[in-house]
Amino acid sequence: APEIRLVNRNQDRAQQLADQIGGPVRVVSWDERAIALAGAGLLVNTTSLGMTGHLELELDLTDLPGDALVNDIVYAPLHTDLLVRAAKRGNPVVDGLGMLLHQARPGFAAWFGPMPEVTPALRKFVEEA
Repeated sequence: APEIRLVNRNQDRAQQLADQIGGPVRVVSWDERAIALAGAGLLVNTTSLGMTGHLELELDLTDLPGDALVNDIVYAPLHTDLLVRAAKRGNPVVDGLGMLLHQARPGFAAWFGPMPEVTPALRKFVEEA
């Protein structure tokens, strides 16, 4: 049966998040994060690890299926070590810029009125800034 495997550096926080989410969520300890990749269809890094000025995310991708999508919400740098390593092994990857742009929409609308559209041109503009 499908499940969410939730890994957090803080085990208590992981359990709190799992309780809030409900459903088929299994908490996995930080030390067992690589083992939790076996059979996964999606890997999402929501930590600051890999971000400019932070430590890299140490994660062995050996057990991650080759067709699993890898998403890193870090957007600086855009091509994190995690995404580079995943792409090299053939996994499809998604960087964190889309999350940043979509997250900014409500704030922009609150300040300026109109809800902005996230377009390829906007993404390119932000990438080049």
